[in-house]
Amino acid sequence: MSDQFKGRCLCGAVEFTSAGPAAIVGNCYCVDCRKSSGTSHCTHIAIPEAGFETSGSPTRYDRPADSGNVVSRHFCSECGSPVFSQNTGMPGMIFLRASVLDEAPEFENMMSVYTSRAPGWSLIDTSKPCFSEMPEGGPQSVLSKG
Repeated sequence: MSDQFKGRCLCGAVEFTSAGPAAIVGNCYCVDCRKSSGTSHCTHIAIPEAGFETSGSPTRYDRPADSGNVVSRHFCSECGSPVFSQNTGMPGMIFLRASVLDEAPEFENMMSVYTSRAPGWSLIDTSKPCFSEMPEGGPQSVLSKG
């Protein structure tokens, strides 16, 4: 998997680069991710905040998650493309939206969360760990056990 990521929103007003490797790649089927993506789920690539740079002026929307953590979603105010998010439960991490990467890197989904909330028309990769809700301790706790 790539150690560097580059991407931009649909209109190009918000761009980002990352020098850090992906720590987690996962699909989230929670209602907020579905609504903010306009589809059945979001594929997030979690990277260290150190080495992440953005240009342009993304708009930020904060909303508490089920856990009580606040998720800050950053999107382009011009075209509406979701670009990245942050979660107070995982400080120091950026969650890139895989859909806005300039190139489709070779990466593999590591897990899926909130599968109990997936719509019936969604195809869930059951060959990877799946959790009906968020696993205790968050996704990083699952990967640290493996």
